[in-house]
Amino acid sequence: SHERICQYIAKESCSLVVSVGYRLAPEHKYPAAYEDCLNATQHFLQHLEHYGVDPARVIVCGDSAGGNLAAAVSQTLAGRSDLPRLRAQILIYPGLQALDFNLPSYQQNRGVPLLFREQAVFYALQYVQGDASNLEEILEGSHIPPDMRLKYRKWVSPD
Repeated sequence: SHERICQYIAKESCSLVVSVGYRLAPEHKYPAAYEDCLNATQHFLQHLEHYGVDPARVIVCGDSAGGNLAAAVSQTLAGRSDLPRLRAQILIYPGLQALDFNLPSYQQNRGVPLLFREQAVFYALQYVQGDASNLEEILEGSHIPPDMRLKYRKWVSPD
């Protein structure tokens, strides 16, 4: 689905673009897609000389669920000393938090096409558990215990 845009980015930036065809939900639940992206990135970083790539110029990028995966791969590899460090991550409308789907950005954009708030939660549930049986609980925010909500309030709050 992203071949043409990857070709465009490669051509316009004079770059090598590697697009990972990761396994998709709901047939393949978490962590399948993450493992595919992590394994592909690690393999690429271990064989940069084969591809003629400068180790100091590797960037990961993703949009939507791919943005979530790029962020997760970046975090996983950040502390690795046996691989070249990633230069950057580019996250295009990534799904990065599932603690609170009632924050202002979700409220302000709840009816904005292409991805309505309920659809965002539905797809996140497909990714994590392969079904959306507890969609309403998550939209209400009752899926997070109060103690966890307090713990992460500093990072996930309207403030």
